[in-house]
Amino acid sequence: MTSIGPYKLNSRVVLAPMAGVTDQPFRILCKRLGAALTPSEMITSNIRLWNRDKCRLRRCHDGEAEPRVVQIAGSDPAMMAEAALVNAAEGAQIIDINMGCPAKKVLKRSAGSALLQYPDLVKDILQAVVRAVDIPVTLKIRTGWDTENRNGVDIARLAEDCGIKALAVHGRTRACAFKGDVEYDTIAAIKQAVSIPVFANGDVQSPEKAKMVLDHTGADGVMIGRGAQGRPWIFSEINHYLDQGTHMTPLALQEKQQIVLEHLANLHTFYGPDKGIFFARKHATWYLQNLADNSLATTEFILESRKKFNALTDCNKQLEAINTIFHTLLTQQLEKPSRELAA
Repeated sequence: MTSIGPYKLNSRVVLAPMAGVTDQPFRILCKRLGAALTPSEMITSNIRLWNRDKCRLRRCHDGEAEPRVVQIAGSDPAMMAEAALVNAAEGAQIIDINMGCPAKKVLKRSAGSALLQYPDLVKDILQAVVRAVDIPVTLKIRTGWDTENRNGVDIARLAEDCGIKALAVHGRTRACAFKGDVEYDTIAAIKQAVSIPVFANGDVQSPEKAKMVLDHTGADGVMIGRGAQGRPWIFSEINHYLDQGTHMTPLALQEKQQIVLEHLANLHTFYGPDKGIFFARKHATWYLQNLADNSLATTEFILESRKKFNALTDCNKQLEAINTIFHTLLTQQLEKPSRELAA
């Protein structure tokens, strides 16, 4: 199994940090369902902004399983080092540096994947953070700034030289954002160029795809982002496929129902009723879409259910609505064999 510093990972599948998604309730759920690492949402390196509710919640890791990973973003080496040091003092066990985010608001601050344009600044940031803490530091990058400037291999070598303990590579440039084919060949070249663990990221949304990517790139693991939205059990599915070579028995509707109910209830508790309702809507939309994609419900039923759910303004009503939706699906599932026999 792969190790990052003193931490031995128990699988080859990790969760990608996603702003507005990988909050504590989602991290705990994904960890329980098989993710070896569950990094925090991206946190600004400007500690003077940490008194805001958003930063306070993003930095909450109470009760989470080890290793606790905190991702930081910024462009000033001294501020990045300070942010890493404070997070380490407060219980972070791995610091992850974001140089992969393509969001415009991050790029405007010359952070995230914008840094790939400036290898000297990358070096200064990595050295400053590694020197500031006595815990492992990891890095998330893209293959380059744009298709004319794919410097992922050079950045990876630089990162290893600076003491970075593992790399996650999204197989697209900053300019590509999340569009176009993933450059698995570039990820393979990066893996060949360094001796530290490398995690391949980008469009891994099935057990078969995970195995293909691992075989093609030689990566130590895969990082799942959007593929886990509305389907956190994907970690269990991939782990089973990699370990056994066969597909896991699909979760029963009742099992999915319990996962969704638990997740939404934890969002209500974590954020409080008002904000919890908002975040529950986001995740419920993904869960419902997943049910439609798996032919467990018609598109019309999902659209109507989502419309009704998003109009709710009470936590308990949201949970009741989820129960109603699954009850309808379970009834349809039980009735289907009878209809087929009658036909």
